[in-house]
Amino acid sequence: MTVLTRWEPFRDFATLQDRINRVFRESYTGGHDESLTTSTFAPAVDVYEDEHKVSLKIEVPGIDEKDIDVRVENNTLTVHGERKIEKEEKEENYRRVERHYGSFTRTFTLPTTVDTENVAANYDKGVLKITLPKKAEAKPKQIKVNVGSTTSAEKTLEGKGPSKAA
Repeated sequence: MTVLTRWEPFRDFATLQDRINRVFRESYTGGHDESLTTSTFAPAVDVYEDEHKVSLKIEVPGIDEKDIDVRVENNTLTVHGERKIEKEEKEENYRRVERHYGSFTRTFTLPTTVDTENVAANYDKGVLKITLPKKAEAKPKQIKVNVGSTTSAEKTLEGKGPSKAA
């Protein structure tokens, strides 16, 4: 009896990529131990916007709030932080390290509608939430539409209504 096996040519690409990355990382850093402490990474960020504010949620689990720096300068938001490796564990005992350690910097160009004087940052359960309120003049305004009658503003513009000029 013949057994058919489905051939999947891309099945081993992930393993091959991991091996190649490890070879380059080890040859560039001089060994596995240094690569644990000298990496950089970019945490995931979600950006939301509504008519009142722009919000960012940045995943930074395992980072102390004292190791996070949030700055706004020239309409640019910069978030810098560092995840330090736990020193209780000996680095050579690791069998696999998938968490990233080291410093990160994320920079965002802010729209001119953001009020940079009232930025708030909150850190809870490994998520840094930054709230950037919009300026009052940038918020949308509802304008009432009048039907069939002339408003006092239109009368003033036409010169038929009361004038404020002295």
